[in-house]
Amino acid sequence: MNLKDLATEAAGYLEPLQEVRRDIHRQPELGLGTPKTLDRVIASISELPIEIDRREDEGPSGPMTSAIVRITGGEPGPTVLLRADLDALALQEDTGLDFASEVPGRMHGCGHDLHAAIAVGAIHLLATHRDELAGEVVFMLQPGEEGYRGADLMLEQGLLDHAKGEVIGAYALHVTSSEPRGHFTTRPGTLMAAAAELNVTVRGAGGHGSAPHLARDPNQVLAEIVTGLQTMVTRRFSAFDPVVVTVGWLTGGERGTNNVIPSTASFGATLRTFSPENLAGVETYSAELVNGIAAAYGLEADIEFRIITVPLQNSPEHVELAERVATEMFGEERFEILENPIGGAEDFASVLRAVPGAFVFVGACPPGLDPKTAPNNHSNLVVFDDTVLPDAAAYLAALAFARLNAAPR
Repeated sequence: MNLKDLATEAAGYLEPLQEVRRDIHRQPELGLGTPKTLDRVIASISELPIEIDRREDEGPSGPMTSAIVRITGGEPGPTVLLRADLDALALQEDTGLDFASEVPGRMHGCGHDLHAAIAVGAIHLLATHRDELAGEVVFMLQPGEEGYRGADLMLEQGLLDHAKGEVIGAYALHVTSSEPRGHFTTRPGTLMAAAAELNVTVRGAGGHGSAPHLARDPNQVLAEIVTGLQTMVTRRFSAFDPVVVTVGWLTGGERGTNNVIPSTASFGATLRTFSPENLAGVETYSAELVNGIAAAYGLEADIEFRIITVPLQNSPEHVELAERVATEMFGEERFEILENPIGGAEDFASVLRAVPGAFVFVGACPPGLDPKTAPNNHSNLVVFDDTVLPDAAAYLAALAFARLNAAPR
C-alpha cells in the first residue's frame, strides 16, 4: 500500500465528506443518545463490503446508541482499532455559518462532526483496499465522549470481543482550531490530562448576619476551602507532575439577602492531573482538606468526587509509527512532537489503557485566522476548516494499514 496514493485517492472524497460533516453539524446530539448522527454515518457506508453492528443499549441516564464496524482484510492477521466520537456540546452556536446548528443550545463545538466524516472517509478507503489488509480493522463509532464515559461503556459492553485477532494498535484523531490546517501533532507518554469533578456542600446553621457567632457560617468555611485547595496543589504535589484545580461555580445564600447567613453553601471544581498517582492523590488530599477545614469550625461537608477520564498516555512505538506515516504521506513539515501535554481530557484514554496506540491532533484552523488567537474548541465561535477531511481520513486509514503491515506474519 502506497500511503501517498491513499492521500491522493482521498482528495476525491472532499465534497461528500463535507456534506456528511455539515448535515451532522446542523443536527447536533448530546451525550449517549446520538441516533440521527449514527444514522447519517451508517447511510454513508451501508453499501460497502463491511460488517456494521448498530447497538441500542440502556446507558446510565437513558438510551445509548453506538456502532462497531468491521473491515476484514484479504489475509488473516491481527486487529487494529480506530475510533470516532459523535456527540456535541450543550452550547449555543454563534458562528453565523450557513450550516450552523438548527437546534437551540446545542453545537458541534469540539469538532466531533468532522470526526464522524473522517470515519466515513477512512472506512471507504479501508473497504476499497481491503484485499491489501493483513488482518482486520474494527471501527468504534462512539457517543458520549463529552463527560459521559462513552468509550468506557463501549469497553464494558465488550468492544474488544468483536476483534477476531489480537488487537495490536488503537488510534484516534482529534481536530483542533489551534493548529494550522493539516498539521499533525502528538507526543509519546502523557498527551492529555485525567479529569475529575469535585462537588462539595458545606452544612452549617443559618442565622442573622448581625450575629454570626450564633450561627455556623458555611460561606466563610467554603471560601477557606476554595483557597485551601490551591495551597494543597502547591504543597502536596510536585511542580514537575502538575495538578490543576479550578472552581467553576459557587453558591451560598440568596442574592439580595445580605443580612442572612445560609445553612448550606456549595461549590464544584474540575481537577486535572497528568499521572494516575496524582489522580489518586488529589482525591485523598482534597477530602482530607475539605473535611478538616469544615471540622475546624464545627461544620460538616458532603463530598462527591467523580473520575471522568484517566490520563491519556500514548505508546512511544505507536507515536513513532504515527510520525513515520505522516511524514511519508505529507512531509516532515506537517508533523510535530509536542513538548508538553495539554490539560484537556479525552475518554479514548481508557482505550489506550487497554490497547497500546496513539492519539493525534489534526489542525483545522480556517484560512485567514491565526491558530494562536482563533476561537478554540468548545467556544461558541469556533470554526473548523473541513477541507482537511480527506487528508485526515487518509491518515487514519493509513495508520491501520501501516500497523497491520508491520505486524509479524
